[in-house]
Amino acid sequence: MTTTPPTTLAERQSLAHGPLGIALLHIDRAHRGLTSWQVVHRQLAQVHPLIDGDEAGLFLGAPAMAYVLHLAAAGSTRYAAALDTLDHVVAAHTRRRLAAAHARIDHGRYAAFAEYDLLRGLTGLGALLLRRRPDGDELRRVLEYLVRLTEPLTAPDGRQRPGWWVGHAPTINSAATPGGHANAGLAHGITGPLALLALAKRRGITVDGHDTALTRICRWLDQIRRSDHRGTRWPRWISDEGPAPPPPPPPSWCYGTPGLARAQQLAALALGDTDRKRMAERALLYCLADRHQLDRLTTRGLCHGLGGLLRTVQRVAQDADDPKPFTDWLHRASQRFLTTQAPQEPGFLQGTAGAALAFQGAPPGAEPGTDWDACLLLV
Repeated sequence: MTTTPPTTLAERQSLAHGPLGIALLHIDRAHRGLTSWQVVHRQLAQVHPLIDGDEAGLFLGAPAMAYVLHLAAAGSTRYAAALDTLDHVVAAHTRRRLAAAHARIDHGRYAAFAEYDLLRGLTGLGALLLRRRPDGDELRRVLEYLVRLTEPLTAPDGRQRPGWWVGHAPTINSAATPGGHANAGLAHGITGPLALLALAKRRGITVDGHDTALTRICRWLDQIRRSDHRGTRWPRWISDEGPAPPPPPPPSWCYGTPGLARAQQLAALALGDTDRKRMAERALLYCLADRHQLDRLTTRGLCHGLGGLLRTVQRVAQDADDPKPFTDWLHRASQRFLTTQAPQEPGFLQGTAGAALAFQGAPPGAEPGTDWDACLLLV
């Protein structure tokens, strides 16, 4: 397939769609001994100079490069000087973003995805800091901000709303929620902060109110959860008019049951909540057994496709009380993956690079490679 090389600065620095994301595949293959590090170097040489404005985040610019180089280094001295420089850039960038976020809360304004979410916001920066500087002050300050984000917010009309309520509509439907909404997804919603808070606690990193925030998010997810003969699922968002209208989201990493189940499994492990862990794993198994849901995944990509489901199931299986039903499904799903439509772009989040990363780790007994999916908050 012939692809058009990225032309703009932002395209070249996009972890989602550009060379940085494609580099994750080359890095994983280099660590496995399947390709040379020269291939990685050539890929990364396309990315310069680095963006560090308000738009920079885990999936764009300097933080994205820091994440990619961290995976390439993997405890070695490779890229040490560049990483040291980027660590300082990311720390300063995070402090600026935190100051703006706290000022917004102080003034009683609604949040926006770009403030707190995984792709563009402070949750994504926190995921990077958890890998790069787990003992640093910036990570603790991000966690403190996320705790504050979960506290109820009094709206201008006097209503109490979740602290992560955004004043804009979901990205997938600009007219869906004229009064704003509270998003439940892993990519843009409160499930991202839930996963980050849980992953930090599992590493022994906590702040005041940590468990309270985890519990508050979980209880909100319990309130919006729906169960019937076809299993358990969560709406994409809640607005003043109620839950997002049907149909439910496809079983994807970013919005559907798999991502929400993994985040709640992580929260349950962090809190020692065996009932929640059982519920989350059972919800995913029901999802995997529902052909009508699976048929809605029509591509191999990570974000909205079968690749994201594969990787999520892999991670759930590693922590499941009984991993066998998940590993058995992964074995059967490999053939389904190969017969699903290949992506039309080469990138990471919706392209061939991410799909290849997900597929090569799917077979039982496959080499683990790198934790490339840390940027998806699956590990």
